[in-house]
Amino acid sequence: MSEREPRPGLVLVNTGDGRGKSTSAFGVILRMLGRKKPVALIQFLKHETGQWGEVRALRRLGLQPIKTGDGFTWLSKDLDETQARALHGWEKAQAIICSDEYELVVLDEFTYLLDFGWLDVDEVIDWLRANKPQRQHLLITGRNAPAALIDYADTVTEMVKVKHAYDAGIKARAGIEF
Repeated sequence: MSEREPRPGLVLVNTGDGRGKSTSAFGVILRMLGRKKPVALIQFLKHETGQWGEVRALRRLGLQPIKTGDGFTWLSKDLDETQARALHGWEKAQAIICSDEYELVVLDEFTYLLDFGWLDVDEVIDWLRANKPQRQHLLITGRNAPAALIDYADTVTEMVKVKHAYDAGIKARAGIEF
């Protein structure tokens, strides 16, 4: 039996103003873990001490998410610190990507770094073209994905909010939103 040529990894982007960008990424993570494939998850804005349902479940499955944020940016008491943490997360992500240890790397909430101008999208794409291992899949989530990132990606899904309970004054529910 001959060895098959490995298929090139895909670049996937989940964007839009609707819910489900990260949730969809967690579904892909579960598929990869179910196939015993190595996965890395970097969460750029989620607070490093957060214990959301998905974090608890992933830990039970042996995946330790890397969280570099200090919470929601709109609640930040020190946006410079928030930015510094996010950029440090990008440094960690670069090392993880270059390590070629993971078949899937998820950059959760990464589009915000691009949208806020904390990173230049063209520089990020050039870096990825030069450094992302060919077989590695990369999944990026977040609102307002820049056009250049959308053009670079192989698959882009836009989550569109049709209706959300929060708009009717219904608070987020454990197990549904977090």
